[in-house]
Amino acid sequence: MKKSIFLTLVFLAGAMFSCSEFEEDFLEAPAQSSAEPSVIFSTPDLARGAVDGILEPMGQTNSYRGRYIPFYGFNTDTEYNYSSDDAGSSQGELMTYSATPTNEQMNRDNNVWAMMYAGIERANLCIEGLRTYGNPEPGTSLGQLLGEALTYRAIYYADLMKTWGDVPARFEPINSETLYLPKTDRDIIYQQIIADLGEAETLVAWPNENSRTNTVERAHKAFVKAFRARLAMVASGFQQYPDGIRRSNNPALSVQNMYTLALNEATEVINSGQAYLEPSFETFWRNYNEEIIIAGGESLWEIPFAAGRGRVAFSFAVRHRGVDQHTGQARGGIAGPLPTVFYDYDEADTRRDVTCVPYQWGNPNEGFAQQELVGLDTWYFGKYRYEWMDRYVTSTNDDGLNKIYMRFAEVLLIAAEAANELQGAGAAAPYLKEIRRRAFPSDLHPEKVDNYVNALTNSQDMFDAIVREHKLEFTGEMERKMNLIRWNLLGTNLDEAKEKMFNLKNRIGDYANVPTTLYFKYEEDGETLDIYGLNRNETTNPGPEYSEKDWTMLEDDMINSIYKLGVDPDEYQFWPIWQVFIDASNGQLENDYGY
Repeated sequence: MKKSIFLTLVFLAGAMFSCSEFEEDFLEAPAQSSAEPSVIFSTPDLARGAVDGILEPMGQTNSYRGRYIPFYGFNTDTEYNYSSDDAGSSQGELMTYSATPTNEQMNRDNNVWAMMYAGIERANLCIEGLRTYGNPEPGTSLGQLLGEALTYRAIYYADLMKTWGDVPARFEPINSETLYLPKTDRDIIYQQIIADLGEAETLVAWPNENSRTNTVERAHKAFVKAFRARLAMVASGFQQYPDGIRRSNNPALSVQNMYTLALNEATEVINSGQAYLEPSFETFWRNYNEEIIIAGGESLWEIPFAAGRGRVAFSFAVRHRGVDQHTGQARGGIAGPLPTVFYDYDEADTRRDVTCVPYQWGNPNEGFAQQELVGLDTWYFGKYRYEWMDRYVTSTNDDGLNKIYMRFAEVLLIAAEAANELQGAGAAAPYLKEIRRRAFPSDLHPEKVDNYVNALTNSQDMFDAIVREHKLEFTGEMERKMNLIRWNLLGTNLDEAKEKMFNLKNRIGDYANVPTTLYFKYEEDGETLDIYGLNRNETTNPGPEYSEKDWTMLEDDMINSIYKLGVDPDEYQFWPIWQVFIDASNGQLENDYGY
């Protein structure tokens, strides 16, 4: 059911950010394409290949595939990368708010920074070509493609800014005058890409309205509107500027303007009926792992990877220690939920056991592995599971599972947050109720949905509940860091997470009733664990057929490595620009924030 990324290069081949490569390949000896731009961008079949090629750089090893998705977004008050407590680890530095411009994982000229700009250059060429030669009107094939190109360019810029802050902006193909550019005020870029998405949403069709919008691997109107709403919230939120942490000073990006835009876009998606919450949280994640990519459901857009590319399960799936009955690669488990997250959930919340997994698949015996408990300090993201995939992954380094970029649950929480800010808690309540209604069995809705939400009578209480609900809904999706930053809660919540883990370790406060011993046995299938003692107050030995497991291991080093000791995460919200790109910038680029 997968569609691979098109590897179309045509005249786009070699459009990299590397200045020296650009000068050699384009300024001095431009490559000849198989067709002229006037032919490519007036011919839908050729233009489709060019637009699909915009996303190809995401699949490169040092790009989204192997560097950005595995490392960006850690550590938060919900998610922890297990390289963080490895002393001297170059990977660990990326998550502990202590990366340097010469980081060994990243300081390469084919790094994700370069790949993002390669994608932007491809998008610029497509946008210029379609506008010049294609007559891209709404409802036409070429109009759809222009909308996609504008959207993909916005994705690259959005990810650049959430990772590095101010970055160079180029909205036309590179020429000799724009080869070297300084950083642009991110407020200007946000204004541009929010406007671009406003145009894009008039051009792209709703899900399943045409053959381009029948999968979640291509942009459609529901995603473009939702993504525009997200960017409006981010652009008006708190973030680190060279002069400190603040909201934008640009009147166009005020809370009033941007939250109004976000609420309008989000409610249009909600009211359209073109996207919806899958009724079962577990079913949604099973469908995702089974690679069901039909548009019009909860997943709005996914970074598409071919079966031999992408490292989502490879990085984040429940750990498999060997090649076994479920997978041909012994991978997964480089990161997981913080140990406290499981206990943040209501025991009746159906999202808990999908999100937080306390076991791995052990070393197989003749190809057959069993689940085995790990420790209190080691949890895995159950949203990603080889055992839920329809394919048996055989690749050594890749699994081909797409990365969900945005889903409908976020649209509901954006609507709730914006409505709360603009209209008060009562206006936000229906959206929060819809999220929680999916999370709890129907017989608990009066208590866990209606009574809970109705008790949130002021905007501050509603906001706090939205922040909490975001954690319960999105742990393991690497959305949290961006939102903590825009809420101005990054440092505060990381410190709170440390305090909570020390309390869990010592079984005090909210964790005084967490058991110190787990009991387990195997189900009749011989591989699935039956666990007793995970829930609070489950301390009675359930019987002699159960074995025991100590449930106290939680080291200070792990707790303290959420961020590097002596570092203020709020002063290092971004990664530094890597030295190789500063050196190649002809003096135009430099790092801020003390790097």
